[in-house]
Amino acid sequence: MTIKEQALEIVKALNSKLGLDIKLIEISDVTVLADYMVIATGRSSTQVKALADEVEFKLSEKGVEPSHIEGHRSNSWILLDYTDIIVNVFDEEARDFYALDRLWQDGKEIDIEDIIS
Repeated sequence: MTIKEQALEIVKALNSKLGLDIKLIEISDVTVLADYMVIATGRSSTQVKALADEVEFKLSEKGVEPSHIEGHRSNSWILLDYTDIIVNVFDEEARDFYALDRLWQDGKEIDIEDIIS
């Protein structure tokens, strides 16, 4: 499974749990941190956790485990680090506050409409 295929699986997992405003941004030309950044919003702290859990579950089924997870005790932001893909799941307030969409605007946003429609 390629890195891009993994990123698309993450998008599918987030969409399956009704994540909002899902974005897949290719950042490999902008930073060495990762190749892709995935950003999604949950309507509540419960949904934020459910979204992150679903990503972890679906990728684990494919044999892909996160190297690091931050914020599992948080109610507003969970980060899953898959080395080449960084997944950020926010509640609406935290997403507005941290503005990662704006921070990574120099990356290339990947069209995922066919996956989430």
